[in-house]
Amino acid sequence: MTTASVPLRTATPLAHLRDLLLLAKPRLSGLVMITCAGGMWLAPGHIGPARAILAVLSTAAVVGAANALNCYLERDIDARMRRTRDRPLPAGRVEPFVALGLGILVPAFAIPALALAAGPLTALLALVALLTYVVVYTPMKQRSTLALFVGAIPGAIPPLMGWTAVTGRIEAGGLALFALLFAWQLPHFLAISLYLAEDYARGGLKVFAVVHGEARTRFWIAVCTAILVPASLALVPLHVAGAVYAGVAVALGAGLASYALLGLGRTGGRWARSFFLGTLVYLTALFAVLFVSPS
Repeated sequence: MTTASVPLRTATPLAHLRDLLLLAKPRLSGLVMITCAGGMWLAPGHIGPARAILAVLSTAAVVGAANALNCYLERDIDARMRRTRDRPLPAGRVEPFVALGLGILVPAFAIPALALAAGPLTALLALVALLTYVVVYTPMKQRSTLALFVGAIPGAIPPLMGWTAVTGRIEAGGLALFALLFAWQLPHFLAISLYLAEDYARGGLKVFAVVHGEARTRFWIAVCTAILVPASLALVPLHVAGAVYAGVAVALGAGLASYALLGLGRTGGRWARSFFLGTLVYLTALFAVLFVSPS
């Protein structure tokens, strides 16, 4: 089934607005807003509340537009997958040209607004993230498992954007936040590819678990989780985070790494899904401590 064969369904204005918001993948956009704001909070210097709010909202708008373009480009793939077939485009609730239009028009306003609020470097990073996600990562998912690493780049850029919004420069502290988010995404998305392997195979996506199998995916989840622990601690010697954070990061990292090792001897998707949820708890707790503990 392709989206071209799905008749457009009529809907109330409120339901249609909800579907337009779903094109932006609001949970993902919300996570980006938090990490971008975290970069601002942790960066040395000051940015006024009005500029900070405009920068975060503009960042969310660019991310939402990238997600809308992703929905447009993958609408036929989404129609074949159980997890995504009820999204607005494959379900026929929104016309594809609407997603395409939003994906093009919104950044045309949001990126200049970001340059105004946070500076040209931050706007440039937003453009790099948008193009990497839409032009490189989205088509690459159908061709190579290396898309895992490419897709982690735009996902890790928002905290660096928050940092540059305050400092106007790319510095070691901002790069450490980038490295933390990059490293976190690897076991997170490997776990998704494991417990949704059948659905990804149905969609024709070359995710790691489909191409390399369950055993190797579990092994690399453990390896990437081990890499995540030192990545999280790199913030301490750079004075971005302090002793309280270091203790919590070690405890959280040890717990997540131990659970990753437990997965080596298991089969089936239950462990992978619980590990995926564990990565969300890990990141939430880590950023909460970053927000409240002094460096």
